[in-house]
Amino acid sequence: MRKVIASVVLGLIASLTWAAGAAPVDADAVPKAQQVAKGWLQLTDASQYAASWEQAAAPFRAAVSKPDWERAIGLARSPLGAVEKRELISANFTDHLPGAPDGQYVVIQFSSRFANKQSAIETITPMKDADGQWKVAGYFIK
Repeated sequence: MRKVIASVVLGLIASLTWAAGAAPVDADAVPKAQQVAKGWLQLTDASQYAASWEQAAAPFRAAVSKPDWERAIGLARSPLGAVEKRELISANFTDHLPGAPDGQYVVIQFSSRFANKQSAIETITPMKDADGQWKVAGYFIK
């Protein structure tokens, strides 16, 4: 189940090898996207999976139902335990991602440590949604 949901949601980011896009239209795109990503991660860290789905971008919500998301993210995150440390590795703006429609995206990677996993890379991808707000469109833990 975890693999299926990750594949569906990550269809939006299809690959971690992307070409950097043009400069963002909004000069504050990267900081705004980072702020949204941190808030969204706080929800997942607190096991508020339904709320994380509700605050996600429309394509994310269209790709996976709320119950399927709650099940999948719970199966993926629960065994890891509590977040002990999360450090920003990179945050890059792009206007295109493989397998996703052109738009405004910021691909953010964190080096993370959990109680039961000492080293993980979290990739979270906010996008500028149809309503003009930055919202999370993809999340992956490796």
